Amino acid sequence: MDSFVEGLEDEEGQESPEEETDNISALRATDVPVAELYLPSLPKNYHSPTMMGLEPSEFHKSKDDCLRCIHDALLQSQWQRAAELMVSYLEMLESTNWARQREASEEIWRIGTEILQQHPQSTVEEASHFADRMKNLGVIKYLKVSLEHAFHLLCNGFLEEAYRDLSLAESWRYGELTVAQEKERKLIQGYRGLLDYYKWLKKRTEMLELDEDSYARTSVQQEMYRLYQQAKGCLKEIIKIPGVWDPFVTCYIDMLEHYEKFEEARETLNEYAYNSKFPSNPNAHVLFYQFLKRRGEPKKAQISALQILHELVPSHELMLEFYTILSKSDKNKHHRQCLTVIFSVLDFAGWKENVKAWHCLAKQIVKILQNPDKQLHWLRKEWSSRKDWWPAFHFSLHLAKRNWQENEALVYEKALVDGILLGTDSKYSKYIIQQSHKLRKRNIKPLKKFVKEHSWVSLRLSDV
Repeated sequence: MDSFVEGLEDEEGQESPEEETDNISALRATDVPVAELYLPSLPKNYHSPTMMGLEPSEFHKSKDDCLRCIHDALLQSQWQRAAELMVSYLEMLESTNWARQREASEEIWRIGTEILQQHPQSTVEEASHFADRMKNLGVIKYLKVSLEHAFHLLCNGFLEEAYRDLSLAESWRYGELTVAQEKERKLIQGYRGLLDYYKWLKKRTEMLELDEDSYARTSVQQEMYRLYQQAKGCLKEIIKIPGVWDPFVTCYIDMLEHYEKFEEARETLNEYAYNSKFPSNPNAHVLFYQFLKRRGEPKKAQISALQILHELVPSHELMLEFYTILSKSDKNKHHRQCLTVIFSVLDFAGWKENVKAWHCLAKQIVKILQNPDKQLHWLRKEWSSRKDWWPAFHFSLHLAKRNWQENEALVYEKALVDGILLGTDSKYSKYIIQQSHKLRKRNIKPLKKFVKEHSWVSLRLSDV
């Protein structure tokens, strides 16, 4: 492991001809049968691209073989073997072929970082030393390497070191930044803002433990506000860029609400959810709805946010909440939408055994049957697209037996829905009623009576 990291420094200070075929001995010393090792992603005739159609030199051929062996070691989690092979592959940095040298520096960074993060004997100091060396191999990767190394420091609990590295990277300049580098700098700025938010959060917790009128509380409040200003400046910049920035937005909104800047928070979330330049993101509508709910905004606004979420993710966990809001509305169109929402939820396997979802559907069907002349066509429309696959998906005899054994509350809700949609001869409801009679369950009589009285519904529904 030490030779791998130190070898990088040694290679930077040397310049040797790329035709050094004797370097193959470094590869052969590992006793690896190079000729037999080929990965699915690296075909037997694989070679890195060459310039102007020139054949690769023996030096490059040996390093290509070495790279294949490194890939094999990584796939088998042989970190020590991969580190030893990397010592040999570092010689690719001496290549006079600019394209190959640039390609090699990318490979060394990616693979080397993986080895150092996974090797059981590696240290944070070694990873930091390696990252510093990789930053200086090519300015085009400076920001990427800085950000990835900051993640590694954070994963190991070195928050202050990560913050310092991000601050240095944010202020780094080398000529005119490319568009890609500018985005990377914004990302680095955003993550530094997240760390400022984390410090602010700790101060907020600390403040809650202090006396209301104490000097220490005032001091903490001032420090909180300083951190808030720093974090706000960073986070505000990143979430302006079209993209998915859920963690950044969540932290930003939390701070704005703490300082009662509700209008600014509302505008930010509205922009994040509805700006057409941003990619479609269900979480943006979740965040907006949760904010509207906290603020006690009109139900119309809440329904609007959840309606879009329903269109994007009809199986979302908030759909039962959406159903409840719609069911409490006085508008007929919302009652119609209730049925669509709950049917859509139960189209997904993750909801198949959710008692509350089946209770909502059963309740909605009972309401419709109280006014069948005006509302039965709602049920007919929803059932017409499901009648060919719901019986096998939800109401098979196998499911009836399993549900009966596992969840008694579920079977009665499903039996009511099944009895109405498919009639009294349906396998599911018939089995549940028979088993309930055997055990003399009291709650089966009203269910059986209700299903029998409405046996005509299944006939009307089948006539589509």
